[in-house]
Amino acid sequence: MEQISSALQEILASNPYKLVASNAKNAQYHKIVIQQKGTDSLYYQMEKYTEKQVFHENLTADQLKDTLDSLVELGYRQLNSYSDTQQMEVKISKKGKVLLNRRKQENSSLRAPAAHNKEKNYILKEGTVIPPLVDLGIFTPDGRVVKSRYDKYRQINRFIEIIDDAISTVEDGKELTIVDFGCGKSYLTFILYYYFVQLRHLPVTMIGLDLKEDVIRHCNEVAKKYGYEKLSFRLGDINGFRYDKTIDMVITLHACDTATDFALYNAIQWNAQMIFSVPCCQHELNGQIHTDSLSVLTRYGIIKERVSALLTDSIRGNMLEACGYKTQLLEFVDFTHSPKNILIRAVRSSISQKKKQAALEEVLRAMEEFSVTPTLYRLLEEADRLPKSNT
Repeated sequence: MEQISSALQEILASNPYKLVASNAKNAQYHKIVIQQKGTDSLYYQMEKYTEKQVFHENLTADQLKDTLDSLVELGYRQLNSYSDTQQMEVKISKKGKVLLNRRKQENSSLRAPAAHNKEKNYILKEGTVIPPLVDLGIFTPDGRVVKSRYDKYRQINRFIEIIDDAISTVEDGKELTIVDFGCGKSYLTFILYYYFVQLRHLPVTMIGLDLKEDVIRHCNEVAKKYGYEKLSFRLGDINGFRYDKTIDMVITLHACDTATDFALYNAIQWNAQMIFSVPCCQHELNGQIHTDSLSVLTRYGIIKERVSALLTDSIRGNMLEACGYKTQLLEFVDFTHSPKNILIRAVRSSISQKKKQAALEEVLRAMEEFSVTPTLYRLLEEADRLPKSNT
């Protein structure tokens, strides 16, 4: 215990802005992330991850040490710490041996977002001239946020934060191939390219797809103007897209109704490592849904519409789990700003056959109860990509 206590004291003395506890057998949460928040009044936010949910809790600076002690007692055998000047990693063996590794590194650019105010330390920093944000009207030419566009600035940063967390395990130097379906003129594709290349210094090839010829022509002109050499745009849809190399990441934002299902299906077929999807206009199940035992959920039109949308995305999440993806449904933007506030994040992982089958069986029970047949289920069943069910 003395070795552990000494290691924790050294970590706290480095004034960490982020700590990640992991590698705990049979723990309720498979990962716990503690991030420094606030400016004038310092506090920490703790994010506790289960397989499908994230729970938040605020800590004072005085509570941090006791929290780290309790995590060790709960059996977390690895703690990674990040400060402005170094990274530290504590590993505890099954026999209680403590190994502390230190590495000097400038990490201040990767600091987690700070407080719930306009001084929040976003990944896309105010004061930096980011051409896509300027052209989108979110930044002024000198890199300041336009007051009336601050909510959109927050939303874009939230999306970047969700991706940033997922790619933290990407091997250094690995080139990523990223496909953005239905890219449109939103400029988010350009912002993502800026993030990967300029901020994360990752070698990437990005391809945007859209069905509108004028959109593709315009986007290719903009990419050339920005000097984004490995960002290109092509005319076509998801089903007709062919690529002779591995696709690492698929992004689909606001693909309407079953277009999201086709995007997810193709991403699964390509064995994409990461999928990020913000669904939109989930009409399909609203036209099918029927239940006698739970008719209270379908009696009123507005409730039926919302239940159908939530059921649609819940089934999509389970379908991804059944196909070997660790999946989370996250809040993309505050509900007060947009009702389309769910983002599906799926990362290919080692998921047991038992868990895959359980995810599928939950879907089958829901389909039977509500008399629905979602497009994603039908596509995956026809392609024989689903685990065999006992039901």
